[in-house]
Amino acid sequence: MTAVLEVRGLTVAVGADRRPPLPVVRGVDLTLRRGEVLGLVGESGTGKTLTALALMGLAPPGAQVGGSVRLLGEELLGLPVRELARVRGRRIAMVFQDPLHAFTPVQRVGDQIAEALRIHQRPRPRRESAQRRAVELLDFVGVPRPTWAARAYPHQLSGGMRQRAMIAMAMANNPDVLIADEPTSALDVTVQAQVLEALAAARRETGAALLLVTHDLGVVAGTADRVAVLYAGRIVETGPVEAVLTRPRMPYTLGLVGSVPRPDARVPLTPIPGTAPAPGTAAPGCAFAPRCPLAEPDCVTSDVQLLGVDSPSRAGLAGVDAHEAACRRVRLVSQRTAVQLFPPSGGARSEGESGGPMLFGPGNGSPAARSWALPPAPGDRNSDTRGRTAPEIVLRVTGLAKSYVPSTGRRRRERTVVAVEEVDLEVRRGETLALVGESGAGKSTALMEVVSLAAPQAGTVEILGQDVARLTRRTARLLRGAVQIVPQDPLSSLDPRMAVGDIVAEPLYARRVPRDVVAARVPRLLGQVGLEAGDAGRYPHQFSGGQRQRVAIARALAVEPALLLLDEPVSALDVSVQAQILDLLLRLKRELGPAYLLVSHDLAVVRQIADRVSVMYAGRTVETGPVTEVFDAPRHPYARALLSAVPLPDPVAERARRRIVLPGDPPSGVPVAAGCRFLARCPVAALLAPGRRTRCEAEIPRPSQVTASGTHTVACHFPHGGMPWQHIRTDRGTSGRPWSEPPDRPPVH
Repeated sequence: MTAVLEVRGLTVAVGADRRPPLPVVRGVDLTLRRGEVLGLVGESGTGKTLTALALMGLAPPGAQVGGSVRLLGEELLGLPVRELARVRGRRIAMVFQDPLHAFTPVQRVGDQIAEALRIHQRPRPRRESAQRRAVELLDFVGVPRPTWAARAYPHQLSGGMRQRAMIAMAMANNPDVLIADEPTSALDVTVQAQVLEALAAARRETGAALLLVTHDLGVVAGTADRVAVLYAGRIVETGPVEAVLTRPRMPYTLGLVGSVPRPDARVPLTPIPGTAPAPGTAAPGCAFAPRCPLAEPDCVTSDVQLLGVDSPSRAGLAGVDAHEAACRRVRLVSQRTAVQLFPPSGGARSEGESGGPMLFGPGNGSPAARSWALPPAPGDRNSDTRGRTAPEIVLRVTGLAKSYVPSTGRRRRERTVVAVEEVDLEVRRGETLALVGESGAGKSTALMEVVSLAAPQAGTVEILGQDVARLTRRTARLLRGAVQIVPQDPLSSLDPRMAVGDIVAEPLYARRVPRDVVAARVPRLLGQVGLEAGDAGRYPHQFSGGQRQRVAIARALAVEPALLLLDEPVSALDVSVQAQILDLLLRLKRELGPAYLLVSHDLAVVRQIADRVSVMYAGRTVETGPVTEVFDAPRHPYARALLSAVPLPDPVAERARRRIVLPGDPPSGVPVAAGCRFLARCPVAALLAPGRRTRCEAEIPRPSQVTASGTHTVACHFPHGGMPWQHIRTDRGTSGRPWSEPPDRPPVH
């Protein structure tokens, strides 16, 4: 097969004001053949994006780029700027990570796509013709209402629509190579599925090769033909995607794959200790040696080149199809599992195991832990008739509603918008309840209503049996210690002028804990979350993202809360750091016993940490139940689509699955209306006879029990019968086409 892009010895050094500049990319070799997909993966800071930008001639100002980049035999490095501009957008094109910043904000989207056509195509098309073609391209990649989208400005489109518009622009001139830099990061899984379908359609239409830069191994497993793993600016393992992800032979790759949570099963995660070296600080030998449990003295002193791996199913292959790893201990790695190489701390448990002792129960807490203890509320419902005590209900939310009238923007004249509507939640001590759903589903609004300790617009919120609408000043102050939050972005919530020790101590001082007790407790708290006592004197900017999240957790645990609210606690972290934080949260729950209310859009993370799950759509709860029941046999069509869109980090399993691609984008604020909120996107409703569909249009579904245990509820007029979602039949190559019923079930007409 013809190689369209050949990269040899690519180096990029940044920092023109430094002597010498810092080497970030250190000798990368890549070969990309026509029509294939090559995944470039690794943690943040390994040089993935800088490699992609260097291939396009878009390295930062002052960067020193060396090596060779050949596109169909033509050398791109060193080309004059005008010559390179003729190549970019016509023969090689890029889909940027953040299309909002890549598009010109003052130009309409259709005009920008038409501009790319008129610059590169000869004879130059007329403006009207180019704009018609722009609408056709937007329609091809699945942008709803393409004529309107072409006339819109970038800020008027949703994130998924902007990303698909960026793909339309990239494919406009039928390039030979497409480079996609994290095209699905920060997108909901359903929108991610739409974007991946658009990328696949663009590749089929143009015949282009695709270089897919991503940190998501599930996306690579379902999309790529080959994969290259980057660490500290060098490729440490490469080969066919099935061989690399299922039989990794580099310890870093093995740990990376083991760090990825799976939506289909709860498995022990294998966090890689330490952090990747900063640019310019890598040792002369293997850069991974300081973190590698198999490192030997030679690994530290001398470099290792990529060596062929004897893979059973790929034996005898050579060239770009070979499975290669930059490791001296390949044979030993082949005999170890990720858990053996990077053992978890013991926080993870398999599904069905019970938690550890509850240290915060009556009589077990320290004075600080009991500082929020409240008298029992009237009508306590935690004891059964035989006198045995069930786990205490820490949080009970009934009929919660929150709405608003937009005061600005294009919705200012519209009706009231519903953010949360009739949400019921219950969390018991030692339990983790996860709220999941797309952006705009109302998850964070529900969380904020709980943490505010204020009377809700409608419904009730009870914490430790106390109705927050009836709190006195004293009980409100006590409850503040019982409920703590770990925010999504710890850097923005940590005072940059305060040392970490003072940040962790602040909640204790607010509760008037004596200074000598605080001085003794802060080092213990830091140790509980995996930090050193000496870190108390450092400032937030001196920590990595994962370490800052540990600081935020330590601050939240300082007053030993009964309920910890986790708002997307690992969404901005690399998978190896994410695994460390999840392992920490599981261990803390077993040792200390608080309840967790977790908000997350990552269903694989939810499977790993949650006991029960509540699926939300457009402000309403559509399905609730034990995490194993909901994930293994979802009943609501939205839950089924959501779960089918989550990629698996296993190429064989991922490509054998069937995916439901929902049409349209998630709603953001829903005007008050009758009927099912999911109706416009529902694949079941699309198959209903008109007479039965009327019920969905006029009547809001109410939760009903669907299992004999009474713990699994679904709010749907036509719930699925319980067949596992893996067996759904769907046309995977289309966007938004309704799924059909399994062959052993009749249609729902």
